[in-house]
Amino acid sequence: MNIGKYKIKLIIFDMDGLMFDTERLASRHWKEAGIKFNYKIDDEVFKETIGLNIIKTEEIYRKHYGAGFPFEKIKNEEINMVENYTLSKGVPLKEGLYELLEYIKEKQLKIALATSTNRNKTELLLNLSNTKKYFDIITCGDEIINGKPDPEIFLKTSQKINCQSINCIVLEDSENGIIAAYKAGMLPIMIPDINEPREEIEAMLFKKFNNLKEVKDYFEDNLKVRL
Repeated sequence: MNIGKYKIKLIIFDMDGLMFDTERLASRHWKEAGIKFNYKIDDEVFKETIGLNIIKTEEIYRKHYGAGFPFEKIKNEEINMVENYTLSKGVPLKEGLYELLEYIKEKQLKIALATSTNRNKTELLLNLSNTKKYFDIITCGDEIINGKPDPEIFLKTSQKINCQSINCIVLEDSENGIIAAYKAGMLPIMIPDINEPREEIEAMLFKKFNNLKEVKDYFEDNLKVRL
């Protein structure tokens, strides 16, 4: 598939905030879990952790709340809250998700998932949303050493099918994810979730859209399938 001078072979999806509306869910439950342990979790502190793996996230919380911050206890409580919510009410999907996945699959492109979330939670969300079947490759945060904004997760994902970076599009909602995709030499497309990108992040973008439906419309107009 060609997009201008690029021959696209692999579309890489982020998960939380991009496929699923789980960042807002996590923000709410981080606050609720914090209250149980007498901590008030600030919105700005949570926003700093978006797109980061568990190690980087812990560093952010301890930086703001001190070495005694009970990170493991609060994080486990938050995980339980989110799991109970999704099991009872389902996974909140982003607009246009199924349509975009179906379109890419129809065009016989490879689809990958590269998420900072750990494997167990990732599998749960994918199974509950019936989206696991679309992905040829899944790379999770607990399978890498350096989390976003380091490009390791994207490079590792593309290497699994021996695909060069320049032939990969990355769909991301977070600044850390965009930085990682840019450093990997891939084409970053941003669909902002909680945070709009800063000017320096805008400069890294290949494209920016409001939702996944707009991404599908763009692909339909601009991606040419090589027969």
